[in-house]
Amino acid sequence: MKHFDVVVIGGGHAGTEAAAAAARIGASVALVTQNAQKIGVMSCNPAIGGLGKGHLVREIDALDGIMAKAADDAGIQFRLLNRRKGPAVQGPRAQADREIYRHSVQHYLSLHRNNRIVEGEVVDITMQGYSVTGVVLANDQRIQANAVVLTAGTFLNGVIHVGAETSQGGRLGDSPSVRLGAMLRDLGLAQGRLKTGTPPRLDGRTIAWHRIDRQDGDDVPTMFSFLSEGPKARQIACGITHTNEVTHAIIRKNLGRSALYGGSIEGVGPRYCPSIEDKVVRFSEKLSHQVFLEPEGLTSDVVYPNGISSSLPIDVQSDYVRSITGLEDATILQPGYAIEYDFFDPRGMRSSLERKEIAGLFFAGQINGTTGYEEAAAQGLVAGLNAARSALGKDPVHFHRSESYIGVLIDDLILRGVTEPYRMFTSRAEYRLHLRADNADQRLTELGITVGLVEADRALKYREKAEKLQSARSMLAARIFSNRDLRDSGVTVSADGALRDGFEVIGAFNLEPSECERLLPELGLFDPDIRTQIYSDALYSRYLDRQRAVIEHLRKDEQLPIPSSFDYAGLSGLSSELTAKLQRIMPSNLAQAAQIEGMTPSAMALLHAKIKRAGASNIRA
Repeated sequence: MKHFDVVVIGGGHAGTEAAAAAARIGASVALVTQNAQKIGVMSCNPAIGGLGKGHLVREIDALDGIMAKAADDAGIQFRLLNRRKGPAVQGPRAQADREIYRHSVQHYLSLHRNNRIVEGEVVDITMQGYSVTGVVLANDQRIQANAVVLTAGTFLNGVIHVGAETSQGGRLGDSPSVRLGAMLRDLGLAQGRLKTGTPPRLDGRTIAWHRIDRQDGDDVPTMFSFLSEGPKARQIACGITHTNEVTHAIIRKNLGRSALYGGSIEGVGPRYCPSIEDKVVRFSEKLSHQVFLEPEGLTSDVVYPNGISSSLPIDVQSDYVRSITGLEDATILQPGYAIEYDFFDPRGMRSSLERKEIAGLFFAGQINGTTGYEEAAAQGLVAGLNAARSALGKDPVHFHRSESYIGVLIDDLILRGVTEPYRMFTSRAEYRLHLRADNADQRLTELGITVGLVEADRALKYREKAEKLQSARSMLAARIFSNRDLRDSGVTVSADGALRDGFEVIGAFNLEPSECERLLPELGLFDPDIRTQIYSDALYSRYLDRQRAVIEHLRKDEQLPIPSSFDYAGLSGLSSELTAKLQRIMPSNLAQAAQIEGMTPSAMALLHAKIKRAGASNIRA
């Protein structure tokens, strides 16, 4: 019988990040997947990043993860979303070549010598009492482990719907995990059903590209990885077209044949990424919807029409596709479909992503109710890190929502749960001025170095960058400007006589980068990336001072733990609903309690006072 510190189940975005993270900190890892050649496959759209999601990818990279590097290797079009807005809400996005991305993920995974790939289907998780001891494969092979990370994606009891036709599958062409799903149900974990969907894939050779709008990438690409210098693959254009009233009429006429509206789907779908049937019904006043035509690779003829996912029958899909401008003769290579699958209530996890009920069992990805490659990868990194630390006898690493989008994601999941597939947005973060995509390395790489996630090459380059940033800040702090100096330089200022250093001037007057370099020519001594970072940091500095005070106050609350013996039921003044939530979630400190849905300021004050009186004895870990 083979033994590993950590077994990771699943080779998708969560599984690969989990395996790589566990291996980076020194654990022996077995990644178990049904097909090793499909490790790193992009199951849905051929793109990485976006608003909120791009922030997660940058944070994964700051911790030396795989996704950003693979996206940069495979990127065939790069765009910075919200470019006209401030850096806090800008999101990098890349169109990717599916095959390059898959091979790139497998390459980075192979660099970890203590990571072994095992082909097979996990059908059981073995335990001693309520602690994990390993897994059992369908061929009866047993693998012992001190910790297990389950990243099942949409495979747990997955059912695929195309109109009235249904079939079992984790994705089209792959078998579901039925026996493992039954085993988890038998454990009594709270669960539910969710659904997601994909559009039909089109043959790009049958699209009239000259009849649709062209969408080019940025002239100066924004990369994901802090180590990347530029794109590696040839850059291409995408296309944009629109549905129309004829399209909508075809869909409305056939709503009864849709699996979603025909009643055969019980799972809840993502509100922020609706099917074309949902769009036509929910936004009936709209005469058209955008369709982004995204090539799936440089050597592939397959095109992903982002915006028209569907569970309608194939004949209806063909009719509505051909009603769209430029797609009149389009051939469908693969029908769109809906897939529903099991997920487990994420409120049953600790912030380490370990299940509360079973020691050593960690969940990551869509099994926790999230949707998207980026959300899955972020959870995978955290679960792999903490599974390895658990297996090696070390304390877990927790990510606070004030320091990372990863922390926001985990906090939202474990404290609020999900009622639909969870997707990351910048609006979910209270501290988004601080949690920018551009400063993810400044926020997280030092932590990654401390816990052993960041390898030597990245650590060296990060510290070189940090020294240059400090040097630039010191230079700006030494440059003092009076209002007269600023007026003489063409900056509009008030009549007061306050003196400001160079860093304050940039933020106080919201100077453009060109103005900064004219006023502070010393910035020209630094590389463009250092100048850009200094500009962004200075732009937000005065707001961040106030935000840091709020964060510090939150940190003080966080230092006040909740005793494990605390009796919520005995605390008069709390609603029965809030009491039940507190008893179920069992927050370990006041900061976590504050994030629980329905927590009011008065209830928080009551809880704070009672816990202070109770003292901090018998604290839950």
